[in-house]
Amino acid sequence: MLAVSEEEFEALVGHALAGLPDELKHRMKNVAVFVEDEPPPDLPELLGLYEGIPLTSRDSWYAGVLPDRITIFRLPILRQCRTTNQVVEQVRITVVHEVAHHFGIGDARLHELGYG
Repeated sequence: MLAVSEEEFEALVGHALAGLPDELKHRMKNVAVFVEDEPPPDLPELLGLYEGIPLTSRDSWYAGVLPDRITIFRLPILRQCRTTNQVVEQVRITVVHEVAHHFGIGDARLHELGYG
């Protein structure tokens, strides 16, 4: 497994977020992004997770709720990559995938677009 420190990995996630189109970044509402080492034990190969209410499902009732949560899992990504370039690319794909869920895009469409 590649050695990428928590700080370096968090910087990669930050870079992936910064690389999103400005229009999308400005439309992200009430969402927080986290990096954790491992996913839940029942999903050991999960690379990222979106938890929340997608923007497309929010209505006038949406107020006073905790932020949505996007979590990127460091160790499963490092276990599946062989090079630093692969890590950078997988982090970018995973961040885009989870942000897309925030915008209401489902897994089937993401697979069609190459972000599966």
